[in-house]
Amino acid sequence: MLIGKKVCVLGAGIGGLATALALALRGADVTVLEQAEALSEVGAGLQISPNGFAVLRGLGLGDAITAAGLRGSRVVLRDYRQGKPVFQLDLMQDAGLSYFFLHRADLIGILADATRAAGVKIRLLHHITGVDIEPDVAYLTTAQGAIHEAEVLIGADGLHSKVRPAMNPAAPPVFTRQVAWRAVVPAADPSTAVTVHMGPGRHIVSYPLRGGTLRNIVAVQERRTWADEGWNHRDDPANLREAFADFAPDVRVMLDDVQETHLWGLFRHPVAQRWHQGCAAILGDAAHPTLPFLAQGANMALEDAWVLADSLAMTDSTTQGFALYQSRRHARVTKVIDAASRNARNYHLAFPPLRFAAHSALRIASTLAPQLAARKFDWLYRFDATAA
Repeated sequence: MLIGKKVCVLGAGIGGLATALALALRGADVTVLEQAEALSEVGAGLQISPNGFAVLRGLGLGDAITAAGLRGSRVVLRDYRQGKPVFQLDLMQDAGLSYFFLHRADLIGILADATRAAGVKIRLLHHITGVDIEPDVAYLTTAQGAIHEAEVLIGADGLHSKVRPAMNPAAPPVFTRQVAWRAVVPAADPSTAVTVHMGPGRHIVSYPLRGGTLRNIVAVQERRTWADEGWNHRDDPANLREAFADFAPDVRVMLDDVQETHLWGLFRHPVAQRWHQGCAAILGDAAHPTLPFLAQGANMALEDAWVLADSLAMTDSTTQGFALYQSRRHARVTKVIDAASRNARNYHLAFPPLRFAAHSALRIASTLAPQLAARKFDWLYRFDATAA
């Protein structure tokens, strides 16, 4: 039912562009509305796990991602003070599973080029201030007072979505008492591992980007002081260094290179009760925001994009397609969100005997049963939305 269907996608992030491309490849006439003046992102990294790469490959972008990204070799969990390995997960033991580190701007560029080549129209400087959803049409009001009509509307407009509240009651987020810093530093590190240093109430994740010339850093600290949500709040790098001053020497050396950092508060949002109404649907962070402790935000948006387009293509009406989409995705994203929340607790163990016992168990599992440890993630990484 998508052939010639006029679809408006709100938001030109990863989920929005992937959705636009998936719909266009199935014959839809797609326009993307984006409030920014250019398709640029805060300089930061992404982990594209095998489940997300399966969607990008299905969209015809496998070669482009392989060329632009850096294939990850393993995940290494380390103790915070001495940096000793606690657990290792081999990401390359299965040749059929590909795990990539990518600069966010590079992925946005690849998706934007592909969507334009597929005939998608991308309209910038469209700041939507209001959404009114009728059964057969949605009306979008811009900051300039213009009205856009959409035969089918897809809200891929993130945490502060204008589409979600048009179909759901207000659900204020809850501050997790955790904040995160994000930074990118120059590097000449040949390692292709994700490294997680775990400490009491804190952890720091780092991995290489752009052929190892850069290193992406995400550092999380538990604290009572509230911080704004969003990636664009600058902070003094000295605050980041102070928070991790007792971490291993290699961490402190890495943080000494931070010249610019952004800080944001981590909030827990409920999964939306309704993902669709009339001719509109939501996906990605607009529908089910997740905490960053499993690196699945972008990957869930990619899975959503494929399943939404597939569900619309295989049903006789927009309403049926949207209902099928939500039924196929709800349990999956809820499981991922719960797993991400558990990871935060596991990384931040503060009671020394408990931390010692947990880390000892991880070392034993990593040494004696690495294959069994890896299989614990099969439900996540081996999921292929394109094969359903």
